[in-house]
Amino acid sequence: MVAGEASGDLLASLLLSGLKARWPALSAAGIGGPRMQAEGFDAWWPSHKLSVFGYVDALRHYRELVGIRNQLRDRLLVQRPDVFIGVDAPDFNFGLEQPLKAQGIRTVHFVCPSIWAWRGGRVKKLAAAADHVLCLFPFEPALLAEHGVAATFVGHPMADRIPLEVPQAEARAALGLADSDTVVALLPGSRRSELRYIGPVLLEAAVRMARQRPGLRFVLPVVPGLEAEVQALVAQHAPGLDLQCLAGRSHEALAACDLTLIASGTATLEAALFKRPMVITYRMHWLNWQYMRHMAYLPWVGLPNILLRDFAVPELLQHAATPEALAREGLAWLDDAPRRERLQARFTDLHHMLRQDTARKASDAIAQVLGA
Repeated sequence: MVAGEASGDLLASLLLSGLKARWPALSAAGIGGPRMQAEGFDAWWPSHKLSVFGYVDALRHYRELVGIRNQLRDRLLVQRPDVFIGVDAPDFNFGLEQPLKAQGIRTVHFVCPSIWAWRGGRVKKLAAAADHVLCLFPFEPALLAEHGVAATFVGHPMADRIPLEVPQAEARAALGLADSDTVVALLPGSRRSELRYIGPVLLEAAVRMARQRPGLRFVLPVVPGLEAEVQALVAQHAPGLDLQCLAGRSHEALAACDLTLIASGTATLEAALFKRPMVITYRMHWLNWQYMRHMAYLPWVGLPNILLRDFAVPELLQHAATPEALAREGLAWLDDAPRRERLQARFTDLHHMLRQDTARKASDAIAQVLGA
């Protein structure tokens, strides 16, 4: 297995629990993070090695990433596992899956690339790389079938893990927050590049919100390994802010909060499953932005909006992602209870749709690939 960054580590760990239930003697190794290792995964390299985003960031780490991929490919071709599972990270995994598949090793890709949103050319690479694709969303298998790619809708494992009824009081107690507090969660992303581009604007937005609404409490989950960077950003952009930095614990932060200012990505779907109003934002290197904005197929970027096919929550991207705009949209949520209730109802319907016992369905699909 190969999983990159925190979101891939989480998805892969949930999949591993299902695989181990079906095959108790399962042995799994490759590239993974702490959650996978807690499931008994043997991490030959840590998942954070793959935590890059965009062409500029990837170029900086190109030689190291290619070296890791080549070493892993050679090792797997010698050891010949029963199946290779690439968890997201398509730019890395496709280049690994293709030679493995060509040499007769079964390959499964977990998470369909967003061919329905942008970069449709990836489907050709996917067809060459994967024997089977495990899809998180119900409309994806039919799209892949048009290109001759076998796929199964397995739902989203986070929809199984996150309770339908959000335990807000318990989460607040665990974080030392009062029931009467108004809490805003800041989630700038799990990559260093995201923290560099998005962290300052979220912190400055929080400062503006606190000025207009004294008494607001802020929490910021910090990915392991990024503590020093976060502390430096807080000291520079939000000194004196009533901010609690958390060691991970993003799910507790989302359960506890009334609102989240959040970087576009997997975390936005998790926020939707926690039924939380949000303001989605993203900023990146200007070269990456120029390239990606011309590749988009849909008017939405955030996963909740894509799945609901509507601007259910605001999206403030690149030049529009200013502290003033983020603070304005955040306060607008806090001031409109009926709007929040309507959103929570839509997110509850979405949660039911994605709740499919993913670990079991994915294990069944992998068993069919293996003929086991």
